[in-house]
Amino acid sequence: QVQLVESGGGLVQPGGSLRLSCAASGSIFSIYAMGWYRQAPGKQRELVAAITSGGSTNYADSVKGRFTISRDNAKNTVYLQMNSLKPEDTAVYYCNAEAGSDYWGQGTQVTVSS
Repeated sequence: QVQLVESGGGLVQPGGSLRLSCAASGSIFSIYAMGWYRQAPGKQRELVAAITSGGSTNYADSVKGRFTISRDNAKNTVYLQMNSLKPEDTAVYYCNAEAGSDYWGQGTQVTVSS
């Protein structure tokens, strides 16, 4: 079992920045990839960014150049640095871990509004 705890969501103005954190615990030795997904009202959940245990990353086209995913292996934590935020980035952001099966955090709300 893997448990994921997210933090860092909140309200930010357009053009602002926010950093999300996701700390993994439990059977962390089983994790080979982690990432961030988001789901806006009325839309399907979509991949935002992911990072593998080897350090490779991938991003959704809509966030490329603005968001950066990183990891701290000592803390079993991944981060999502979000810069130049836009109203369309507003969504519930979910942390995901691949560990034989998918594990999900509870979600954290990100609202970009003036």
